[in-house]
Amino acid sequence: MTAPDEHPELCLTAEQFADGATESLGDIEIVDGHVIRMMAQSPTHSRVVRRLAGALESARRDGGPCMIVDSDVAARFADADSSAPDRRLNIRYPDIWIRDCEPYDVNTVRDHILLVVEVTSESTIDSDITDKRIQYAHAGIPRYLIVRLDQKEERIEEIEEYRLDWSGRRYLVHTVHRRVLLLDDPVEVTVPFDVLEQP
Repeated sequence: MTAPDEHPELCLTAEQFADGATESLGDIEIVDGHVIRMMAQSPTHSRVVRRLAGALESARRDGGPCMIVDSDVAARFADADSSAPDRRLNIRYPDIWIRDCEPYDVNTVRDHILLVVEVTSESTIDSDITDKRIQYAHAGIPRYLIVRLDQKEERIEEIEEYRLDWSGRRYLVHTVHRRVLLLDDPVEVTVPFDVLEQP
C-alpha cells in the first residue's frame, strides 16, 4: 500500500478493534494505537503482490505440511509500552504471508507465520525496511522478503531475503535476489521478476 497518513485524532484500543471500530475506515494499519490510513497501491505493486502470492500458493507441496497463503490480512503484534490503553495496539496487514493451518485469530496469527512479504512503495519504504523488520523479527517470524520497487514503481529492483537470528530476534540478510527469486523455504519456488511485473 502507498501513501500512509496518520489520522490526526483517531487512536484505538484492542477492545475497540475487536468490536469492529475499523470497519468503516478503509485500508489502515494501527501503530501504537494510532490509525494510519493507507492509500491505493500502484498497478505494479498490485500485480507483484497478486502474482507472487499465486506463485507461493502454487509452490506448496502435495502431501507436505499444510500452509495457507494470504494477502492483506490483519495480524496483531506486540503491544507498545504505554500507560494509555489507546496507545498500545499494533495491527499490521502484510502484503503476503505464508502461515501454518492453525485456525486464524488476529491476536495469535503472528505465531503461525512462516514467511512475510512486503512490497515497498515510496511512502512505505521506511516502515517496510525498519519498523516492520523489527516488529516481524521480534514476533519470531522466520523469514522476511522485502520486494523493492524502483522509484517510479514500474519494476522490481531487488528482493531482499532475511532470515531470523533466533539468538537476537533480529533479521540477517540471507540473499539479495537481482532478477529471479529463488526461494527454498517454506516453499521451493523460482520466479523471474519479469513474470511478477508484466502488465
